[in-house]
Order: sequence, then C-alpha cells, then structure tokens
Amino acid sequence: MNEIYTSFISASIVAYKTDVEELKKAALCMASSIVETIYIVDNSPTDALKAISDCSDKIVYIFNNANLGYGRAHNMAIRKSIEKRTKYHIVMNPDIEVQPRAIEKLVEFMDSNATVGLTMPKILYPHGGIQYLCKLLPTPVDLIFRRFFAFTSWAKRREEKYELRAINYEQAHFDIPFLSGCFIFLRTDILEKIGMFDEKFFLYMEDVDLCRRVHQVSQTAFYPAVSVVHSYAKGSYKNYTLLRHHIHSAIKYFNKWGWVFDQGRKKANRKILQELHCKENG
Repeated sequence: MNEIYTSFISASIVAYKTDVEELKKAALCMASSIVETIYIVDNSPTDALKAISDCSDKIVYIFNNANLGYGRAHNMAIRKSIEKRTKYHIVMNPDIEVQPRAIEKLVEFMDSNATVGLTMPKILYPHGGIQYLCKLLPTPVDLIFRRFFAFTSWAKRREEKYELRAINYEQAHFDIPFLSGCFIFLRTDILEKIGMFDEKFFLYMEDVDLCRRVHQVSQTAFYPAVSVVHSYAKGSYKNYTLLRHHIHSAIKYFNKWGWVFDQGRKKANRKILQELHCKENG
C-alpha cells in the first residue's frame, strides 16, 4: 500500500537574534521554489523577526520566547510536517542561499533513489569555493586537534582525512557517514522511524547523531549536481559561549555512542575509506 501524502515538501529555519535581511533572503529563496511551507522557528528573546511572515504566505512564524536549542526548535517544525503527512522536509541554516531549481532537482534525486533517507547538496562559500562537509564520524581526537591544534602538520593531514577530501566532490556519493546539518533534505517517513533530532544536544553534534540514526535504516547521499551557498561563520571558533556549547555537546555525543570503543563508527568510516582506497590510521 502506497503512502498517501497530503503535503509534499516543507522546510525549517531556526533563528536566534538573526540578521533580518539574512533571514529574509533565505526564506524568500525557499518561498520562490516548490517548497510549500517554510517554518521560521524563533528562539530569540523578542519577536522582532515576526514581520518576516509578511514576506510570503508560505512562511509560518513560531515564536518560542526562549532559546530552546537548535534541534528542539527544528523538531517543532518537523513534527508539524509529519502531522501534515509531508513527504520531504528540509533543515537549513538562516545563512543559506538556495540556487534556482535546486529544490526541484533534489526532489527528482530523492524520487529516483527511494533507499536514500537524507541527502546533502554541494555546499559553497559565497566566493564559490567548496566547503568540505562530507565527513567521517568523528573521534575525540578529530574534534580536539582540528579545534585546538589545527596549525600542526599532523592535525592538517588528519583533518583532510576526516573531511574526506580524497573524494571527488563533483560526483554523487552514497553512505557518507556524516553530512553537515547546515542544509539537509530528509524523508519524513524515515524520521518517523528513527525519531527527530535528539534534544539532549542543545547546539552542535545533533546533525552527526541524526546522520548515524538515519544510516541505520536507509542510505545517506551527497548530491553535488545541486549547490547552495553557505556563509559558514564557524561561530564556536570565535565565541566562547558557542565553544562551551560545542564541548558540552561533544561530551554528550561520545557518552552516547562511545569514546574509544565505537563499533558503528569504525564500521562506517572503514567502509567509506576502503571505497576511497585510503589507508585508515586509527
């Protein structure tokens, strides 16, 4: 029996003291596409962004009057999409600019690949360079060294491996262990099976956790025939509060999945590295 969908595609953007012009640009990009509903979930202390809903009748503004966290806020929108029997849902950052027909092409890809539960397009910097956001599942060493010892040659080599720079970023790849949550295209029926974002993660690592759970029941895919532009502020590298959130989330992540003995990580990383003919060094 085929699933009956009453709605086709939705998207959610979580805002927190977000620049109104940046948010408007992201929302209007989505509104000009085939996306039917764009949920703006506002974690800001005031509803100063409420006027964004006047930009399009596709926009649904949700004001929380509290910073509930990234994953929890997106879950509010995802839950509504599931209730509406929406087929696909997009999770995106407010600093994303979607290229013309990008959403249509992603729908075509997902419709043609029924085993894929989550896909990420090519992510570009505003100047056009590629962001290396296809990654291995992280070890504690990966996160520590890329954050605090990035200047060392050993850390740079390890980061190149962690970011899978050996893959051809112009070709589609399946079963990438970790695809960045800055822009991900999801099947809602997969989210019904595995659950939404784990709300224990206030900020950071929730996308790694979600990718792992999606991968337990379906494939993930990187699809570079579509590209989006991401400003990519690297907030935790500049802001102590964000760094603290990142560290707390990393601890929760490794407590959940394993610090040293993580067989799921070992299996997923080894598989993609073998496909790339890379030698695994730990």
